[in-house]
Amino acid sequence: MLDRDFIDNIVNRLTDAVPPGLQTIKQDLEHNFRSVLQSTFAKLDLVTREEFDVQTGVLTKTRAKLEALEKQMAEIESQLLDKPTENK
Repeated sequence: MLDRDFIDNIVNRLTDAVPPGLQTIKQDLEHNFRSVLQSTFAKLDLVTREEFDVQTGVLTKTRAKLEALEKQMAEIESQLLDKPTENK
């Protein structure tokens, strides 16, 4: 979820770009801009930078763990193939 400051910043930029003759409807425009932006960003299912960084860290740890397990599995397979088979 995006923080309120981000949306407020965009709304302020949009309303500052309104021509001087339309400044009388500035509050109405601010409200409409804010509503449209919030609903649009909600539909996009965006994540914050913090959430992204946390998931990147989780992925890095998971990748390292997977590589260690693959190495361990290769060593076990090598040991099993090198082991002489017993005849009954």
